[in-house]
Amino acid sequence: MVVDPLDSRIAELFTDDPRMSVLEASRRLSVARATIQARLDRMQRDGVIAGWGPRIEPRSLGYPVVAYCSLTIHQDSGHDAVAAALAEIPEIQEVHTVSGESDLLAKVAARSNPDLQRVIDAIIATRTVVRSSTVIVLNTHFEGRTLPLMRAAAEHAPTGPRT
Repeated sequence: MVVDPLDSRIAELFTDDPRMSVLEASRRLSVARATIQARLDRMQRDGVIAGWGPRIEPRSLGYPVVAYCSLTIHQDSGHDAVAAALAEIPEIQEVHTVSGESDLLAKVAARSNPDLQRVIDAIIATRTVVRSSTVIVLNTHFEGRTLPLMRAAAEHAPTGPRT
């Protein structure tokens, strides 16, 4: 999908304040309300805007430890079956099939380092994982950065009128 600078500005406004009204966005951007709504509808339909729900912070729930586990799986299990088994462990936030020496990369939240060991043990107990190598996040400088990508895509967009 092609995005332009107005799409980028709209997305930035709603990223900063997801509960902002379309009318308020139109006022701030000096663009017709119908244009804002049409752009939002198109970006959502085309998958640029993936959702509007709240972002839950694991740290505030008592899970301050973040780790990434590189997992080598039993090849006869298949990636989907392993992912389904891992989805049963609530502390696993993300699972990605990756290239390189491991097969999957899992992002894990834990209450403490000993609790992280319990989660790793639960991963191994699924009997779908052969080996795990874990790194603990010491400090997060930023995450979930998508607005800079959208701005870059908008800079390279063809010019011309849009609704």
